[in-house]
Amino acid sequence: MPDGFRLLSGYFDRAAQEALLTDIRAVVAEAPLFTPAMPRTGKAFSVRMSNCGPLGWVADRAGYRYQPTHPVTERPWPAMPARVLSAWRDLCPGAPEPEACLINFYASGARMGLHQDRDEARFDVPVLSISLGATAVFRLGGPARKAPTRSFRLASGDVVVLGGDARLAYHGVDRTIPGSSTLVKDDGRINLTLRRVSE
Repeated sequence: MPDGFRLLSGYFDRAAQEALLTDIRAVVAEAPLFTPAMPRTGKAFSVRMSNCGPLGWVADRAGYRYQPTHPVTERPWPAMPARVLSAWRDLCPGAPEPEACLINFYASGARMGLHQDRDEARFDVPVLSISLGATAVFRLGGPARKAPTRSFRLASGDVVVLGGDARLAYHGVDRTIPGSSTLVKDDGRINLTLRRVSE
């Protein structure tokens, strides 16, 4: 595994997961899920997204970018929940505060291809990822797209930190496991990705 990769299984217990899910539902009520599209082709992602925090990540024909407003409602993103910020401060001590919390919603059959998180101004700050709901088959590689990969499962309440050499590792979600969610209905999965965007 690349240096700087950490998997904290069960970081959020069931009660904490339920509380965090309530927080995220409140965010999505204010900033509804939208369907991003690939920049060149306009092909829709299989996941739907929203964001919270000062900035939000969006993707459309104009490209990948962070912006301070929802692409549909044009309203500012809601504030990041305190529980999310608490996890960041606990697991990324000394790091500057996150500016974006991307919310990915995986319905049954959704996936995320191998990619790097590199739309940020600096790569010395970790990326933190929180899983809620259905178990995901997560794939992690190296800094090159063709580097060998390893797959493992991320269950509800698990947290992944990508820091150090792992910060620019290729990663993605091959699939979710049917029948694995007792938190999110209809085998849904919610992934929260916290990032520092600016210097």
